[in-house]
Amino acid sequence: MPEKAKFYHALQAHVAQCDLCHHFCKIRDGRYGFCRTRVNRGGKLFTLNYGHPAAIGTDPVEKKPLYHFLPGSLTFSLGTYGCNFRCDNCQNWEISQKSGHDRQPPFRTAVSVVQAALARGCPSISFTYNEPTIFAEYALDIMKPARSAGLKNIWVSNGYMSDYCLDTVAPLLDAVNIDLKSMDDAFYRRTCSALQRPVLQNLKRLARSDIHLEITTLLLPGLSDSPEMLRRLADFIAVELGPETPWHLSSFVPWISWKSHDIPATTAEGTETAHAIGKKAGLAYVYDQHHHTSTLCPKCGTTIVERHRYTTIRHDKAGSCPGCGYPIVTQR
Repeated sequence: MPEKAKFYHALQAHVAQCDLCHHFCKIRDGRYGFCRTRVNRGGKLFTLNYGHPAAIGTDPVEKKPLYHFLPGSLTFSLGTYGCNFRCDNCQNWEISQKSGHDRQPPFRTAVSVVQAALARGCPSISFTYNEPTIFAEYALDIMKPARSAGLKNIWVSNGYMSDYCLDTVAPLLDAVNIDLKSMDDAFYRRTCSALQRPVLQNLKRLARSDIHLEITTLLLPGLSDSPEMLRRLADFIAVELGPETPWHLSSFVPWISWKSHDIPATTAEGTETAHAIGKKAGLAYVYDQHHHTSTLCPKCGTTIVERHRYTTIRHDKAGSCPGCGYPIVTQR
C-alpha cells in the first residue's frame, strides 16, 4: 500500500499541493505530481516509492562525487524510481524517468537499510541514483536510525527541494553534492523543465550551514560548456559558496543518455578549458574524471589525496597538508 505523504497541504475540492520541491504541484484527485511518485486519493497525498529502492549498491564515496568527505571510504547507496526533473541528457534515466506507479521493487524497511550499511562496513549512507527529494519521507526514516548508529548521511541532489524539505532534512544531513547544471535559467527551463533560481538559493543556504557541500557540473557540448557561462558559474561558487568549495566537472556520454544522442561527448579540450576557468576564478579544488583527480594543497601544491580512478591514497596528516599544515580534508 502507498504511504501517506508528509510534505503537502490540502487545498479546495480534494486538491492537494505537494510541498516537497519548487514545482509545488497542485494535484487533483486521482492525478499524479510532476515527479510521478505522488498521487492524490480523495484529497490526501500518497507517496508511491516509499520503501521501494530501485537501486542499491556499495560505492566509493568519491563516486558521488565527494572528494573532501570521508575520502577513501565506501558508502551504502540507494535510490528509487522517479525524478522532479526531465533532463533529456539524464544518464540514470532507467530509474529516474520511471513512474512511481510502475511495478515496484521489493519493500525494504528503513531499519534494514541501516543494518545493511553497517554489515558492509560503510560509515555513511548515500541517497543517490535518482533525486532524493522525491523520496524524502523514506530517506528521513532511514537517516534518523543511521545517525543514531553513528553513520553519516549524504544526498546527491539537483538542489530543487523546497525550504520546508531542506529545513526538515538539514539537521540529519552531513554532506551533499548538488548538480549546478548551468547559470542560465533558459537552460534549466528547456533542458530540465525547472527553474534555476531555487537551486542557487538552496546552494547559498547550504554554504552557510554546517553541511559539507560539493558541486558538480555536467559539460554538455553546445549547451552547458560555453566559457562565458562557466566563468559566471565558477565566480558564483567562489563568491557565494566559498573558494574552497570543490567543483567537479563531469563528462557527457551520449550513448547512455536518455534522449540526447545527437549531442557529442565531452572532449578533453572542453574539460581542460573548464578546469582552467575554475582555477582562474580562484577555486582551490577543481576536479574532473580523467586528468585532475588528486587533491593538491592550494597553498604549497603538495599532493594530499592521490586518486587513480576510485583507488585513494591519503597523504594528509589528520586532514592537513603534510608539507605546510594547511587544513584540507573534511573530517566528520
